[in-house]
Amino acid sequence: MKSTIVIGHKNPDTDSICSAICYAYLKHRLTGEEHVPCRAGEINGETKYVLDKFRVASPQLLESIEPTVADVPFRRIKSIDATLSLKRAWEYMRDENIQTVPILTKRGKIKGVLTLGDQARFYMEDRDAAALSKAKTPYSNIADTLQGEVVVGDPDGKFTKGKVVVAAANPDLMEEVIDKHDMVILVNRSDTQLCAIEMGASCLIVCLGAKISKSIMRIAEESGCTIITSPLDTYTAAKLINQSVPVSHLMRKSDIITFGLDDAVADVKATVSKLRIRYFPVLDGDDRYVGMISQRNLLDVDRRKVILVDHNEKGQAVDGIRSAEVIEVIDHHRIDSVETNSPIYFRNQPLGCTATIITMMYRENRIEIEPTIAGLLCSAILSDTLMFRSPTCTPVDENIARELAQIAGIDIEEHAMAMFNAGSKLGKKTPDEIFHIDCKAFKIDQTKITVSQVTSVSRRELERVKEKMLPYMESLLPNSGADMLFLMLTNIIDRSTELLFVGQGAKGTVESAFVKETADNSVILEGVVSRKKQVLAPLMTALENAN
Repeated sequence: MKSTIVIGHKNPDTDSICSAICYAYLKHRLTGEEHVPCRAGEINGETKYVLDKFRVASPQLLESIEPTVADVPFRRIKSIDATLSLKRAWEYMRDENIQTVPILTKRGKIKGVLTLGDQARFYMEDRDAAALSKAKTPYSNIADTLQGEVVVGDPDGKFTKGKVVVAAANPDLMEEVIDKHDMVILVNRSDTQLCAIEMGASCLIVCLGAKISKSIMRIAEESGCTIITSPLDTYTAAKLINQSVPVSHLMRKSDIITFGLDDAVADVKATVSKLRIRYFPVLDGDDRYVGMISQRNLLDVDRRKVILVDHNEKGQAVDGIRSAEVIEVIDHHRIDSVETNSPIYFRNQPLGCTATIITMMYRENRIEIEPTIAGLLCSAILSDTLMFRSPTCTPVDENIARELAQIAGIDIEEHAMAMFNAGSKLGKKTPDEIFHIDCKAFKIDQTKITVSQVTSVSRRELERVKEKMLPYMESLLPNSGADMLFLMLTNIIDRSTELLFVGQGAKGTVESAFVKETADNSVILEGVVSRKKQVLAPLMTALENAN
Protein backbone atom coordinates (compact mmCIF):
# COMPACT_ATOMS: atom_id res chain seq x y z
CA MET A 1 0.00 0.00 0.00
CA LYS A 2 2.04 2.96 -1.31
CA SER A 3 -0.68 5.54 -0.65
CA THR A 4 -0.94 7.52 2.58
CA ILE A 5 -3.58 6.33 5.03
CA VAL A 6 -5.84 8.85 6.76
CA ILE A 7 -7.52 7.24 9.75
CA GLY A 8 -9.39 8.06 12.95
CA HIS A 9 -9.54 6.25 16.26
CA LYS A 10 -10.92 2.86 17.23
CA ASN A 11 -14.70 2.63 17.72
CA PRO A 12 -15.02 5.55 15.30
CA ASP A 13 -17.69 8.21 15.66
CA THR A 14 -19.06 10.51 12.97
CA ASP A 15 -16.26 13.06 13.38
CA SER A 16 -13.59 10.37 13.08
CA ILE A 17 -15.07 8.94 9.87
CA CYS A 18 -16.07 12.19 8.16
CA SER A 19 -12.82 13.94 9.02
CA ALA A 20 -10.82 11.04 7.54
CA ILE A 21 -12.79 11.20 4.30
CA CYS A 22 -12.67 14.97 3.96
CA TYR A 23 -9.02 15.35 4.91
CA ALA A 24 -7.95 12.58 2.52
CA TYR A 25 -9.75 14.45 -0.26
CA LEU A 26 -8.11 17.75 0.72
CA LYS A 27 -4.63 16.19 0.78
CA HIS A 28 -5.18 14.67 -2.64
CA ARG A 29 -6.24 18.05 -4.04
CA LEU A 30 -3.17 19.71 -2.53
CA THR A 31 -0.52 17.11 -3.39
CA GLY A 32 -1.93 15.10 -6.28
CA GLU A 33 -0.90 11.98 -4.37
CA GLU A 34 -3.26 9.22 -3.28
CA HIS A 35 -4.56 9.51 0.29
CA VAL A 36 -6.90 6.74 1.37
CA PRO A 37 -9.48 7.31 4.12
CA CYS A 38 -9.72 4.31 6.43
CA ARG A 39 -11.51 3.35 9.63
CA ALA A 40 -10.28 1.41 12.65
CA GLY A 41 -13.64 -0.14 13.55
CA GLU A 42 -17.26 -0.58 12.56
CA ILE A 43 -19.34 2.52 11.89
CA ASN A 44 -22.29 3.27 14.16
CA GLY A 45 -25.89 3.93 13.15
CA GLU A 46 -25.52 7.70 13.20
CA THR A 47 -22.49 7.67 10.93
CA LYS A 48 -24.14 5.19 8.56
CA TYR A 49 -27.10 7.56 8.25
CA VAL A 50 -24.76 10.43 7.35
CA LEU A 51 -22.83 8.43 4.75
CA ASP A 52 -26.02 7.11 3.19
CA LYS A 53 -27.60 10.57 3.07
CA PHE A 54 -24.68 12.05 1.18
CA ARG A 55 -24.07 8.88 -0.86
CA VAL A 56 -20.53 8.38 0.32
CA ALA A 57 -18.98 4.92 0.64
CA SER A 58 -17.77 3.80 4.02
CA PRO A 59 -13.96 4.03 4.32
CA GLN A 60 -11.90 0.87 4.10
CA LEU A 61 -11.74 -1.10 7.37
CA LEU A 62 -8.16 -1.38 8.63
CA GLU A 63 -8.00 -3.45 11.81
CA SER A 64 -4.21 -3.31 11.96
CA ILE A 65 -1.59 -1.17 10.34
CA GLU A 66 1.15 -3.72 10.87
CA PRO A 67 2.94 -4.24 7.54
CA THR A 68 1.80 -7.38 5.75
CA VAL A 69 3.36 -9.53 3.06
CA ALA A 70 1.49 -7.39 0.52
CA ASP A 71 3.72 -4.47 1.60
CA VAL A 72 6.91 -6.44 0.97
CA PRO A 73 8.68 -6.03 -2.41
CA PHE A 74 8.69 -9.77 -3.11
CA ARG A 75 9.62 -11.21 -6.52
CA ARG A 76 7.01 -12.19 -9.10
CA ILE A 77 8.91 -15.32 -10.14
CA LYS A 78 7.26 -17.20 -12.98
CA SER A 79 6.47 -20.86 -12.52
CA ILE A 80 7.85 -23.73 -14.60
CA ASP A 81 6.14 -26.81 -15.97
CA ALA A 82 6.46 -30.07 -14.05
CA THR A 83 7.69 -31.86 -17.21
CA LEU A 84 10.57 -29.44 -17.75
CA SER A 85 14.01 -31.06 -17.56
CA LEU A 86 16.37 -30.30 -14.70
CA LYS A 87 18.79 -28.88 -17.27
CA ARG A 88 16.26 -26.31 -18.50
CA ALA A 89 15.08 -25.58 -14.96
CA TRP A 90 18.64 -24.90 -13.86
CA GLU A 91 19.27 -22.61 -16.85
CA TYR A 92 16.11 -20.64 -16.06
CA MET A 93 17.07 -20.27 -12.40
CA ARG A 94 20.62 -19.29 -13.33
CA ASP A 95 19.53 -16.67 -15.85
CA GLU A 96 16.93 -15.19 -13.47
CA ASN A 97 19.28 -15.43 -10.47
CA ILE A 98 16.75 -17.28 -8.33
CA GLN A 99 17.17 -20.22 -6.00
CA THR A 100 13.60 -21.47 -5.74
CA VAL A 101 10.96 -21.81 -8.42
CA PRO A 102 7.30 -22.88 -8.11
CA ILE A 103 5.43 -25.51 -10.09
CA LEU A 104 1.71 -24.82 -10.35
CA THR A 105 -1.54 -26.61 -11.11
CA LYS A 106 -3.72 -25.44 -14.00
CA ARG A 107 -5.65 -23.33 -11.46
CA GLY A 108 -2.54 -21.50 -10.33
CA LYS A 109 -2.12 -23.28 -7.01
CA ILE A 110 1.14 -24.63 -5.66
CA LYS A 111 1.89 -28.15 -6.93
CA GLY A 112 5.50 -28.16 -5.75
CA VAL A 113 8.71 -26.15 -5.49
CA LEU A 114 12.19 -26.80 -6.83
CA THR A 115 15.35 -25.40 -5.28
CA LEU A 116 18.96 -25.30 -6.42
CA GLY A 117 19.76 -27.39 -3.38
CA ASP A 118 17.37 -30.11 -4.54
CA GLN A 119 19.10 -30.22 -7.92
CA ALA A 120 22.58 -30.28 -6.41
CA ARG A 121 21.72 -33.16 -4.08
CA PHE A 122 20.20 -35.18 -6.90
CA TYR A 123 23.14 -34.60 -9.23
CA MET A 124 25.79 -35.31 -6.57
CA GLU A 125 24.12 -38.08 -4.61
CA ASP A 126 21.95 -40.04 -7.04
CA ARG A 127 23.72 -43.21 -8.20
CA ASP A 128 20.60 -44.97 -9.43
CA ALA A 129 20.92 -46.02 -13.07
CA ALA A 130 17.15 -46.43 -13.15
CA ALA A 131 16.44 -42.80 -12.12
CA LEU A 132 15.26 -41.83 -15.60
CA SER A 133 12.69 -44.62 -15.80
CA LYS A 134 11.48 -44.01 -12.24
CA ALA A 135 10.95 -40.37 -13.18
CA LYS A 136 9.13 -41.39 -16.40
CA THR A 137 11.40 -39.11 -18.37
CA PRO A 138 10.10 -37.93 -21.77
CA TYR A 139 12.34 -38.82 -24.72
CA SER A 140 12.09 -35.20 -25.81
CA ASN A 141 13.79 -34.17 -22.54
CA ILE A 142 16.61 -36.64 -23.17
CA ALA A 143 17.14 -35.45 -26.74
CA ASP A 144 17.14 -31.81 -25.63
CA THR A 145 19.60 -32.43 -22.80
CA LEU A 146 21.98 -34.32 -25.10
CA GLN A 147 21.64 -31.72 -27.89
CA GLY A 148 20.26 -34.40 -30.17
CA GLU A 149 17.01 -35.51 -31.76
CA VAL A 150 14.64 -38.45 -31.78
CA VAL A 151 15.06 -40.18 -35.15
CA VAL A 152 12.99 -43.28 -34.41
CA GLY A 153 9.98 -43.37 -32.14
CA ASP A 154 7.63 -40.85 -30.52
CA PRO A 155 9.39 -37.78 -29.02
CA ASP A 156 6.47 -37.42 -26.60
CA GLY A 157 6.90 -40.99 -25.37
CA LYS A 158 8.45 -41.71 -21.99
CA PHE A 159 11.19 -43.97 -20.71
CA THR A 160 9.34 -45.89 -17.99
CA LYS A 161 11.25 -49.17 -17.48
CA GLY A 162 14.85 -50.26 -17.19
CA LYS A 163 18.16 -48.61 -16.45
CA VAL A 164 20.79 -46.64 -18.35
CA VAL A 165 23.75 -48.68 -19.68
CA VAL A 166 26.90 -47.55 -21.50
CA ALA A 167 27.73 -50.17 -24.13
CA ALA A 168 31.53 -50.02 -23.97
CA ALA A 169 32.02 -53.77 -24.41
CA ASN A 170 31.83 -55.96 -27.52
CA PRO A 171 28.51 -57.66 -28.37
CA ASP A 172 29.52 -60.92 -26.71
CA LEU A 173 29.82 -59.21 -23.30
CA MET A 174 26.79 -56.95 -23.71
CA GLU A 175 24.45 -59.82 -22.88
CA GLU A 176 25.74 -59.70 -19.32
CA VAL A 177 24.92 -56.00 -18.72
CA ILE A 178 21.86 -55.22 -20.86
CA ASP A 179 18.38 -56.22 -19.73
CA LYS A 180 15.08 -55.86 -21.47
CA HIS A 181 13.75 -52.23 -21.56
CA ASP A 182 17.17 -50.71 -20.81
CA MET A 183 18.41 -47.48 -22.37
CA VAL A 184 21.78 -48.06 -24.05
CA ILE A 185 24.38 -45.36 -24.74
CA LEU A 186 26.65 -46.42 -27.61
CA VAL A 187 28.40 -45.20 -30.76
CA ASN A 188 28.35 -46.00 -34.47
CA ARG A 189 28.95 -49.76 -34.50
CA SER A 190 25.94 -51.30 -36.20
CA ASP A 191 26.60 -54.74 -34.66
CA THR A 192 26.44 -53.24 -31.18
CA GLN A 193 23.27 -51.32 -32.05
CA LEU A 194 21.62 -54.44 -33.47
CA CYS A 195 22.64 -56.51 -30.43
CA ALA A 196 21.07 -53.97 -28.06
CA ILE A 197 17.82 -53.95 -30.05
CA GLU A 198 17.69 -57.77 -30.13
CA MET A 199 18.20 -57.86 -26.36
CA GLY A 200 15.05 -55.76 -25.87
CA ALA A 201 16.49 -52.30 -25.26
CA SER A 202 13.73 -49.68 -25.29
CA CYS A 203 16.00 -46.80 -26.35
CA LEU A 204 19.37 -46.31 -28.00
CA ILE A 205 21.47 -43.16 -27.54
CA VAL A 206 23.82 -43.05 -30.50
CA CYS A 207 26.68 -40.64 -29.77
CA LEU A 208 29.22 -38.67 -31.80
CA GLY A 209 26.56 -37.76 -34.34
CA ALA A 210 26.95 -41.13 -36.01
CA LYS A 211 24.61 -41.90 -38.89
CA ILE A 212 22.27 -44.82 -38.41
CA SER A 213 21.66 -47.25 -41.22
CA LYS A 214 18.19 -47.59 -42.67
CA SER A 215 18.12 -51.27 -41.73
CA ILE A 216 18.87 -50.51 -38.07
CA MET A 217 16.20 -47.81 -38.07
CA ARG A 218 13.67 -50.24 -39.62
CA ILE A 219 14.47 -52.99 -37.11
CA ALA A 220 14.27 -50.50 -34.21
CA GLU A 221 10.89 -49.23 -35.38
CA GLU A 222 9.55 -52.79 -35.72
CA SER A 223 10.87 -53.63 -32.25
CA GLY A 224 9.43 -50.48 -30.64
CA CYS A 225 12.90 -49.21 -29.81
CA THR A 226 13.39 -45.43 -29.74
CA ILE A 227 16.61 -44.06 -31.21
CA ILE A 228 18.11 -40.70 -30.24
CA THR A 229 21.19 -39.31 -31.91
CA SER A 230 23.58 -36.93 -30.11
CA PRO A 231 26.77 -35.10 -31.14
CA LEU A 232 28.23 -35.69 -27.65
CA ASP A 233 30.69 -38.44 -26.78
CA THR A 234 29.57 -41.34 -24.60
CA TYR A 235 31.28 -39.98 -21.47
CA THR A 236 29.59 -36.60 -21.72
CA ALA A 237 26.25 -38.15 -22.62
CA ALA A 238 26.41 -40.48 -19.63
CA LYS A 239 27.35 -37.56 -17.38
CA LEU A 240 24.54 -35.29 -18.54
CA ILE A 241 21.70 -37.68 -19.18
CA ASN A 242 20.28 -37.52 -15.64
CA GLN A 243 19.71 -33.79 -16.18
CA SER A 244 16.86 -34.77 -18.49
CA VAL A 245 14.82 -35.97 -15.50
CA PRO A 246 11.59 -33.93 -15.26
CA VAL A 247 11.18 -31.42 -12.45
CA SER A 248 8.26 -33.42 -11.07
CA HIS A 249 10.72 -36.12 -9.95
CA LEU A 250 12.59 -33.77 -7.62
CA MET A 251 10.16 -31.06 -6.63
CA ARG A 252 8.96 -30.86 -3.05
CA LYS A 253 5.27 -31.72 -2.92
CA SER A 254 4.52 -31.66 0.81
CA ASP A 255 5.37 -29.59 3.89
CA ILE A 256 5.76 -26.51 1.69
CA ILE A 257 5.73 -23.38 3.84
CA THR A 258 3.69 -20.59 2.25
CA PHE A 259 2.51 -17.16 3.34
CA GLY A 260 -0.57 -15.13 2.46
CA LEU A 261 -0.66 -11.52 1.31
CA ASP A 262 -2.46 -10.56 4.54
CA ASP A 263 0.04 -12.27 6.88
CA ALA A 264 1.78 -9.85 9.23
CA VAL A 265 5.46 -9.32 8.46
CA ALA A 266 6.32 -9.74 12.14
CA ASP A 267 4.74 -13.22 12.16
CA VAL A 268 6.50 -14.16 8.92
CA LYS A 269 9.87 -13.05 10.31
CA ALA A 270 9.33 -15.13 13.44
CA THR A 271 8.65 -18.20 11.30
CA VAL A 272 11.45 -17.88 8.73
CA SER A 273 14.08 -17.05 11.34
CA LYS A 274 13.84 -20.64 12.55
CA LEU A 275 14.28 -22.15 9.08
CA ARG A 276 17.17 -22.57 6.66
CA ILE A 277 14.92 -22.17 3.63
CA ARG A 278 15.56 -18.94 1.77
CA TYR A 279 12.48 -18.50 -0.42
CA PHE A 280 8.79 -19.06 0.28
CA PRO A 281 5.73 -18.95 -2.01
CA VAL A 282 3.22 -16.13 -1.47
CA LEU A 283 -0.47 -16.90 -2.02
CA ASP A 284 -3.48 -14.66 -2.56
CA GLY A 285 -6.83 -14.96 -0.80
CA ASP A 286 -7.81 -17.87 -3.05
CA ASP A 287 -4.55 -19.74 -2.33
CA ARG A 288 -3.23 -18.97 -5.80
CA TYR A 289 0.48 -18.32 -6.25
CA VAL A 290 1.53 -14.68 -6.74
CA GLY A 291 5.27 -14.62 -6.04
CA MET A 292 8.25 -15.62 -3.88
CA ILE A 293 9.39 -13.92 -0.70
CA SER A 294 12.87 -14.18 0.79
CA GLN A 295 14.31 -13.34 4.18
CA ARG A 296 16.13 -10.45 2.52
CA ASN A 297 12.81 -9.06 1.23
CA LEU A 298 11.58 -8.85 4.82
CA LEU A 299 14.34 -6.34 5.61
CA ASP A 300 13.11 -3.95 2.91
CA VAL A 301 9.58 -3.27 4.15
CA ASP A 302 8.48 0.31 3.75
CA ARG A 303 6.68 1.71 6.77
CA ARG A 304 3.15 2.80 5.98
CA LYS A 305 2.65 6.55 5.99
CA VAL A 306 -0.27 7.51 8.21
CA ILE A 307 -2.18 10.67 9.07
CA LEU A 308 -4.12 10.52 12.33
CA VAL A 309 -7.34 12.50 12.64
CA ASP A 310 -9.50 13.07 15.74
CA HIS A 311 -7.01 11.42 18.12
CA ASN A 312 -3.36 11.35 19.08
CA GLU A 313 -3.29 8.69 21.81
CA LYS A 314 -1.71 5.37 20.89
CA GLY A 315 -4.26 3.56 23.08
CA GLN A 316 -6.99 4.78 20.71
CA ALA A 317 -5.00 4.33 17.51
CA VAL A 318 -5.33 1.46 15.06
CA ASP A 319 -3.33 -1.64 16.05
CA GLY A 320 0.27 -1.64 14.88
CA ILE A 321 0.65 2.14 14.87
CA ARG A 322 4.20 1.77 16.26
CA SER A 323 5.29 0.14 13.00
CA ALA A 324 3.88 2.98 10.87
CA GLU A 325 5.32 6.38 10.00
CA VAL A 326 2.94 8.98 11.40
CA ILE A 327 3.41 12.08 9.23
CA GLU A 328 0.54 14.29 10.44
CA VAL A 329 -1.93 14.62 13.29
CA ILE A 330 -5.11 16.73 13.09
CA ASP A 331 -6.96 16.70 16.41
CA HIS A 332 -8.91 18.64 19.01
CA HIS A 333 -8.26 16.45 22.08
CA ARG A 334 -5.59 16.58 24.76
CA ILE A 335 -2.07 15.78 23.58
CA ASP A 336 -0.87 12.37 24.70
CA SER A 337 1.49 9.60 23.72
CA VAL A 338 1.83 9.06 19.99
CA GLU A 339 5.57 9.24 19.33
CA THR A 340 7.35 9.98 16.04
CA ASN A 341 10.93 9.59 14.88
CA SER A 342 11.07 12.97 13.21
CA PRO A 343 9.18 16.28 13.27
CA ILE A 344 5.70 16.15 11.77
CA TYR A 345 2.82 18.48 10.97
CA PHE A 346 0.76 18.51 14.18
CA ARG A 347 -2.36 20.64 14.37
CA ASN A 348 -4.30 20.66 17.61
CA GLN A 349 -6.86 23.36 18.40
CA PRO A 350 -9.28 23.73 21.34
CA LEU A 351 -12.40 23.41 19.22
CA GLY A 352 -15.45 21.22 19.48
CA CYS A 353 -14.69 19.04 16.49
CA THR A 354 -11.84 17.94 14.23
CA ALA A 355 -14.03 18.66 11.22
CA THR A 356 -14.00 22.34 12.19
CA ILE A 357 -10.21 22.38 11.90
CA ILE A 358 -10.33 20.61 8.55
CA THR A 359 -12.87 23.12 7.24
CA MET A 360 -10.49 25.89 8.23
CA MET A 361 -7.70 24.12 6.31
CA TYR A 362 -9.87 23.99 3.16
CA ARG A 363 -10.32 27.75 3.46
CA GLU A 364 -6.66 28.44 4.21
CA ASN A 365 -5.65 26.56 1.07
CA ARG A 366 -8.48 28.10 -0.98
CA ILE A 367 -9.93 24.71 -1.90
CA GLU A 368 -13.62 24.86 -2.75
CA ILE A 369 -15.84 22.88 -0.37
CA GLU A 370 -18.25 20.84 -2.46
CA PRO A 371 -21.80 20.15 -1.17
CA THR A 372 -21.02 16.51 -0.30
CA ILE A 373 -17.88 17.45 1.62
CA ALA A 374 -19.81 20.26 3.33
CA GLY A 375 -22.51 17.79 4.38
CA LEU A 376 -19.98 15.42 5.94
CA LEU A 377 -18.11 18.18 7.76
CA CYS A 378 -21.31 19.75 9.07
CA SER A 379 -22.61 16.38 10.27
CA ALA A 380 -19.37 15.74 12.17
CA ILE A 381 -19.63 19.11 13.96
CA LEU A 382 -23.28 18.56 14.86
CA SER A 383 -22.42 15.11 16.20
CA ASP A 384 -19.42 16.14 18.30
CA THR A 385 -21.08 19.27 19.70
CA LEU A 386 -24.49 17.59 20.18
CA MET A 387 -26.00 20.29 17.96
CA PHE A 388 -24.09 23.06 19.80
CA ARG A 389 -25.23 21.82 23.26
CA SER A 390 -21.83 20.53 24.38
CA PRO A 391 -19.59 22.84 26.45
CA THR A 392 -16.79 21.94 24.05
CA CYS A 393 -18.64 23.78 21.29
CA THR A 394 -17.17 27.18 20.43
CA PRO A 395 -18.63 30.03 18.37
CA VAL A 396 -16.21 29.00 15.63
CA ASP A 397 -17.74 25.50 15.51
CA GLU A 398 -21.28 26.83 15.31
CA ASN A 399 -20.53 29.50 12.71
CA ILE A 400 -18.67 27.06 10.48
CA ALA A 401 -21.40 24.41 10.84
CA ARG A 402 -24.10 26.88 9.76
CA GLU A 403 -22.07 27.94 6.73
CA LEU A 404 -21.48 24.30 5.78
CA ALA A 405 -25.19 23.55 6.14
CA GLN A 406 -25.97 26.24 3.56
CA ILE A 407 -23.46 24.76 1.11
CA ALA A 408 -24.85 21.26 1.69
CA GLY A 409 -28.44 22.42 1.47
CA ILE A 410 -29.57 20.93 4.77
CA ASP A 411 -31.64 22.17 7.70
CA ILE A 412 -29.47 21.90 10.80
CA GLU A 413 -32.15 20.94 13.33
CA GLU A 414 -33.90 18.43 11.08
CA HIS A 415 -30.64 16.84 10.02
CA ALA A 416 -29.25 16.69 13.56
CA MET A 417 -32.39 15.05 14.97
CA ALA A 418 -32.42 12.51 12.14
CA MET A 419 -28.77 11.72 12.89
CA PHE A 420 -29.37 11.35 16.62
CA ASN A 421 -32.41 9.16 16.10
CA ALA A 422 -30.49 6.90 13.73
CA GLY A 423 -27.71 6.55 16.27
CA SER A 424 -29.85 6.08 19.36
CA LYS A 425 -31.70 2.93 18.35
CA LEU A 426 -30.27 1.15 21.35
CA GLY A 427 -33.08 -1.32 22.04
CA LYS A 428 -31.98 -3.75 19.33
CA LYS A 429 -28.32 -3.69 20.34
CA THR A 430 -26.56 -6.06 22.74
CA PRO A 431 -24.83 -4.66 25.85
CA ASP A 432 -21.48 -5.29 24.17
CA GLU A 433 -22.51 -3.33 21.08
CA ILE A 434 -23.85 -0.47 23.19
CA PHE A 435 -20.71 -0.22 25.33
CA HIS A 436 -18.45 -0.12 22.29
CA ILE A 437 -20.45 2.35 20.18
CA ASP A 438 -18.15 5.16 21.31
CA CYS A 439 -15.55 3.72 23.63
CA LYS A 440 -12.17 5.24 24.47
CA ALA A 441 -9.37 4.04 26.74
CA PHE A 442 -7.11 6.31 28.79
CA LYS A 443 -4.15 5.87 31.12
CA ILE A 444 -3.69 8.24 34.02
CA ASP A 445 -0.41 7.56 35.82
CA GLN A 446 -0.66 3.80 36.39
CA THR A 447 -4.45 3.60 36.26
CA LYS A 448 -6.21 2.45 33.10
CA ILE A 449 -9.79 3.53 32.55
CA THR A 450 -12.31 3.19 29.75
CA VAL A 451 -14.99 5.80 29.21
CA SER A 452 -17.85 4.98 26.83
CA GLN A 453 -20.70 7.23 25.81
CA VAL A 454 -24.08 6.61 24.22
CA THR A 455 -26.51 9.38 23.38
CA SER A 456 -30.25 9.43 22.91
CA VAL A 457 -33.12 11.82 22.57
CA SER A 458 -35.31 9.48 24.65
CA ARG A 459 -35.16 9.32 28.45
CA ARG A 460 -37.11 6.04 28.45
CA GLU A 461 -34.65 4.42 26.06
CA LEU A 462 -31.72 5.33 28.31
CA GLU A 463 -33.52 3.93 31.38
CA ARG A 464 -34.01 0.61 29.61
CA VAL A 465 -30.36 0.55 28.60
CA LYS A 466 -29.21 1.14 32.17
CA GLU A 467 -30.93 -2.03 33.40
CA LYS A 468 -28.72 -4.30 31.33
CA MET A 469 -25.50 -2.31 31.22
CA LEU A 470 -24.32 -2.48 34.84
CA PRO A 471 -24.34 -6.32 34.98
CA TYR A 472 -22.56 -6.37 31.63
CA MET A 473 -19.87 -3.94 32.80
CA GLU A 474 -19.23 -6.06 35.90
CA SER A 475 -18.72 -9.14 33.69
CA LEU A 476 -16.55 -7.23 31.22
CA LEU A 477 -14.17 -5.67 33.75
CA PRO A 478 -11.93 -8.70 34.59
CA ASN A 479 -10.88 -9.22 30.96
CA SER A 480 -11.03 -5.62 29.75
CA GLY A 481 -7.48 -4.63 30.66
CA ALA A 482 -8.88 -1.61 32.53
CA ASP A 483 -9.01 -0.85 36.25
CA MET A 484 -12.31 1.03 35.96
CA LEU A 485 -15.10 1.18 33.40
CA PHE A 486 -17.39 4.16 32.92
CA LEU A 487 -20.46 4.56 30.73
CA MET A 488 -22.13 7.88 29.99
CA LEU A 489 -25.84 7.65 29.21
CA THR A 490 -26.35 11.09 27.71
CA ASN A 491 -29.74 12.65 27.05
CA ILE A 492 -29.24 15.20 24.30
CA ILE A 493 -32.55 16.97 24.85
CA ASP A 494 -32.22 17.27 28.64
CA ARG A 495 -28.50 17.98 28.46
CA SER A 496 -27.79 15.52 31.22
CA THR A 497 -25.79 12.33 31.72
CA GLU A 498 -26.19 9.37 34.02
CA LEU A 499 -22.69 8.02 34.66
CA LEU A 500 -22.42 4.29 35.38
CA PHE A 501 -19.18 2.90 36.82
CA VAL A 502 -17.55 -0.34 37.98
CA GLY A 503 -14.11 -1.21 39.31
CA GLN A 504 -12.13 -0.93 42.51
CA GLY A 505 -11.89 2.70 43.54
CA ALA A 506 -14.39 3.86 40.90
CA LYS A 507 -16.97 4.99 43.46
CA GLY A 508 -14.48 7.16 45.35
CA THR A 509 -13.06 8.55 42.12
CA VAL A 510 -16.50 9.61 40.86
CA GLU A 511 -17.51 11.18 44.16
CA SER A 512 -14.23 13.09 44.32
CA ALA A 513 -14.42 14.16 40.68
CA PHE A 514 -18.00 15.49 40.78
CA VAL A 515 -18.41 16.19 44.51
CA LYS A 516 -21.63 14.18 44.56
CA GLU A 517 -22.73 11.07 46.38
CA THR A 518 -23.38 8.02 44.26
CA ALA A 519 -25.90 5.21 44.59
CA ASP A 520 -25.94 1.76 42.97
CA ASN A 521 -22.85 2.46 40.82
CA SER A 522 -24.49 5.49 39.27
CA VAL A 523 -24.65 9.26 39.48
CA ILE A 524 -26.82 11.84 37.68
CA LEU A 525 -24.83 14.73 36.23
CA GLU A 526 -27.05 17.63 35.16
CA GLY A 527 -25.75 19.78 32.35
CA VAL A 528 -23.04 17.25 31.52
CA VAL A 529 -22.85 16.04 27.89
CA SER A 530 -19.15 16.21 27.00
CA ARG A 531 -16.87 13.28 27.74
CA LYS A 532 -13.71 15.22 26.99
CA LYS A 533 -14.33 18.36 29.03
CA GLN A 534 -16.99 17.48 31.60
CA VAL A 535 -16.25 13.84 32.48
CA LEU A 536 -12.72 12.85 31.53
CA ALA A 537 -11.06 15.99 32.88
CA PRO A 538 -12.59 15.70 36.40
CA LEU A 539 -11.87 11.95 36.50
CA MET A 540 -8.23 12.55 35.56
CA THR A 541 -7.87 15.20 38.24
CA ALA A 542 -9.38 12.91 40.89
CA LEU A 543 -7.12 10.01 39.91
CA GLU A 544 -4.00 12.19 39.88
CA ASN A 545 -4.85 13.57 43.32
CA ALA A 546 -5.47 10.05 44.64
CA ASN A 547 -2.04 8.92 43.48
